[in-house]
Amino acid sequence: METFFLLATEAHSEAAESGGFGLNFDLLETNLINLAILIGVIFYLGRKIVTNILIERRKRILEEIGEAEGRQRQAAEALADQQQKLAQAQAEAERIRKEAEATALAAKESILAQGAKEVENLRKKASEDLNTETERVLAELRQRVTELAIQRVESQLTSVLDESAQQELVNNSIALLGGNQ
Repeated sequence: METFFLLATEAHSEAAESGGFGLNFDLLETNLINLAILIGVIFYLGRKIVTNILIERRKRILEEIGEAEGRQRQAAEALADQQQKLAQAQAEAERIRKEAEATALAAKESILAQGAKEVENLRKKASEDLNTETERVLAELRQRVTELAIQRVESQLTSVLDESAQQELVNNSIALLGGNQ
């Protein structure tokens, strides 16, 4: 430090002799020495500060690296968890799709079976209705034929038999039927 002040006072004294402020431009004499002194002072005083700053910075960097690694682990775990959930969801979707296909197939078969049963029932009902209608028509025809036959027989009997023969025929018929006891 003394050298620094010595140089500064020499420069000041030379300037005072020449009548003003002056600078010493001899590089070896002034700048290198001043620079060495300045670096020494900075090194001596700044070493603790710089060391503390570097230690603190190193701690922060290590903490940030640790936090980043922790976040990376968490992200990897979350990714693995989400991938597992995705796989489960895809498996569930596939199961639901297969179940829906099976249900649709069963419903289709059920509907077809029910339709076939209904068609068979309609055929039976139509057949029964046809048979019933045929029997009704046949019964009407029999009744009509019977009525026509009776009318024809009556007309033939009245034309062939006289009234006493008709009376005798009616009495014989009643007797055959059991009306004369």
